[in-house]
Amino acid sequence: MILKMPIKQLLQQKIRLGVAFTLSLGVLLAIAPQAMAHHPFGGETPGNLLEGMVSGMGHPIIGVDHLAFVVASGLLATGLTFGIFIPVGFVLGTIAGTVIHLLAVDLPAVEVVIATSVVAFGALLAMGYKQDNGFKTHTLGLAALGAIAGVFHGYAYGETVVGAEMTPIVAYLTGFATTQLMIALGALLFGKIIQKKGPTLPIMRFLGLAIAAIGMVFLSSSFGA
Repeated sequence: MILKMPIKQLLQQKIRLGVAFTLSLGVLLAIAPQAMAHHPFGGETPGNLLEGMVSGMGHPIIGVDHLAFVVASGLLATGLTFGIFIPVGFVLGTIAGTVIHLLAVDLPAVEVVIATSVVAFGALLAMGYKQDNGFKTHTLGLAALGAIAGVFHGYAYGETVVGAEMTPIVAYLTGFATTQLMIALGALLFGKIIQKKGPTLPIMRFLGLAIAAIGMVFLSSSFGA
């Protein structure tokens, strides 16, 4: 019994941490102004390198749906071989999606696909999808799905720099790519830290449910718009 106490206490601490993280995501969703969800400068097109960089760095953070997916991609990478390919694929997809938007190519149901991707990755976390038993196919499949989702997320990002000069566009791409990678790597590191201390399933379930809930809110909004 004495030997089991530290393990129970550790699990309780992890559950509390998961609940706190979940509540934090909920609060973030509640306070995030929808009008600012995709425009760090209130919709103004960045006119120089600095504005492009700041706008790019802020977009994945202010857009709660984007932030939730980036976090999910990093957490999903925790228990998978070569899992880093998941957030990397997503980031590359966002760059491609922005370029597609700037080329004036239309993509259908962008907001619906974005919200659905958040729900899907959150659900995978909630179901405890972490291990691939040494096979690379699951990781590469998730990376491919992340890249496809990234195209639609990036397409939404692209609205901010339509009509901008090349310098702020390049700065914008650099800014949001860097921010997304940092957030995803932070989530991956968080997952690995708690993984080393014992079972991570309770926390991953909490986070997955919170992320899926965020996606559902945005999915409902996209159908109601």
